[in-house]
Amino acid sequence: MDKRAPWILTLLLAAALSSSQALGASTLKVIASFSVIEDLVKRVAGDDISITTIVPVGQDVHRWELTPPNVLAVEEADIVFYNGHGLEPWIRHLEAMASDTLTLMALAETADYAPLTIPVGQHKGNPDPHMWMAPQGAAAYIDVIAQTLSARYPDKASLFQTRAADAKEGLALLDQQLKERLEGIPQINRLLTTSEASFGYFAHAYGFDAAAIWGLNSETLGSAQAMETMSQRLADQRPPALFYESTTPYIHMDALAREAGITLAGPLYVDTLSDTDGPAYNYPAMLRHNAELLHEALGGARAEE
Repeated sequence: MDKRAPWILTLLLAAALSSSQALGASTLKVIASFSVIEDLVKRVAGDDISITTIVPVGQDVHRWELTPPNVLAVEEADIVFYNGHGLEPWIRHLEAMASDTLTLMALAETADYAPLTIPVGQHKGNPDPHMWMAPQGAAAYIDVIAQTLSARYPDKASLFQTRAADAKEGLALLDQQLKERLEGIPQINRLLTTSEASFGYFAHAYGFDAAAIWGLNSETLGSAQAMETMSQRLADQRPPALFYESTTPYIHMDALAREAGITLAGPLYVDTLSDTDGPAYNYPAMLRHNAELLHEALGGARAEE
């Protein structure tokens, strides 16, 4: 017997006990695994399709545990858009309960975008799942989203394709703006140090050297060996600042910063957007916020008055 069966049955039972009024009112058709994917899907789907998100804003997508409302939403959905490459370990539970009519679309695994590999930790050598951290990667996601929605809802295909083209044009402009903002950071300062190895694509796109304590947040965080390795690297390179991420406890980066006498800056946003009144309220705002933080903390050239 599948050891997951009791867990899945418990969630299904809890979902079934939800109010019949809520079930009858549900119009959910498309699901996004977390807020960054939701934002990209909305740019293609517009108001034509209702979208719900499994992992709430501010939560760690790697460590999420499915809830009864998540299960209920999946039962009502046509498509689940998720990242893949191991970012959402809980996706295997959705695969176990998915009906034959549910499309599960792994954007990073399907996108026409060359994957990098995770450089450290338990998953070293596996594909790095954080492709959306470069606008070119997000544009590749947009292509998959548009193709998937068009296949499932062909009567709206032209709308999806038009929105996808507009979204990709916006991402190309965003890419250029980020390059211009970040190019003034001196080469000697371009070490981007974070807890999770989630900035590989961003670093590759904008000329940084990315360093991290661990590979993915789903593994053991901050082992003594990993901390010692990073401590030695910081002693050699000494960047102007270290960075912490919004969904990761900053205790590890704080300890390293104190030990090395280096400024700690943050938060950077990676695996979640912020609330609507925060600095990373959508995908472009997230990357712009990150770029501004890097520009300020790593000594970017100031614009002339």
